[in-house]
Amino acid sequence: MAKVELKQPVVNEISEKIKDAQAVVLVDHRGLTVAQDTELRKKLREEGVTYKVYKNTMMNFAFQGTDFEQLKDLLNGPSAMAVSESDPAAPARVLYEFAKKAKALEIKGGVIEGKFYDAAAMSEIAAIPSKEVLLSRLLGSMQSPIANFARVINQIAEKGGEAAPAEEAAPAPAEEAAPAETAEAPAAEAPAAEAAEAPAAE
Repeated sequence: MAKVELKQPVVNEISEKIKDAQAVVLVDHRGLTVAQDTELRKKLREEGVTYKVYKNTMMNFAFQGTDFEQLKDLLNGPSAMAVSESDPAAPARVLYEFAKKAKALEIKGGVIEGKFYDAAAMSEIAAIPSKEVLLSRLLGSMQSPIANFARVINQIAEKGGEAAPAEEAAPAPAEEAAPAETAEAPAAEAPAAEAAEAPAAE
């Protein structure tokens, strides 16, 4: 009875952690140095991921009746649990990246948004960018057309300011004035012709 009473708080603790979890990933942490373990915890914490080592029996009890019961076959050997409530891909992303340099870290598998993924599939989950990166890319794609539009408007405004005087002195009015001068030419010559004829008449 005493053993059950000792186990229950731990089971409750795990149950509380996974209650609102978007992802739970299990790893075998054997072989990690103290320095590596400290660094891994820090990186996970920075991504909002909680990480803790639990006994398999405790996790098995806590997982029962939840989506994470799918992990029961992975509960063998030393196991650590990485949990994220906000970013479903965060545990896989951090663990997979860390495992590249810490070969002793073995990713067993995980349940992400209710679906089970084995160790091989976790690499695909790990490739999903964080929400911050996705939002940044989205904002960048939205701002790009706006920036281009603003740049074009500025260029038009600058060119328009320079072109205004040129438009006032545009050749169109000069061309319109040309026929008028041509039309006036015979009128100007007419008096001269009449003056020339006058003496002849005398």
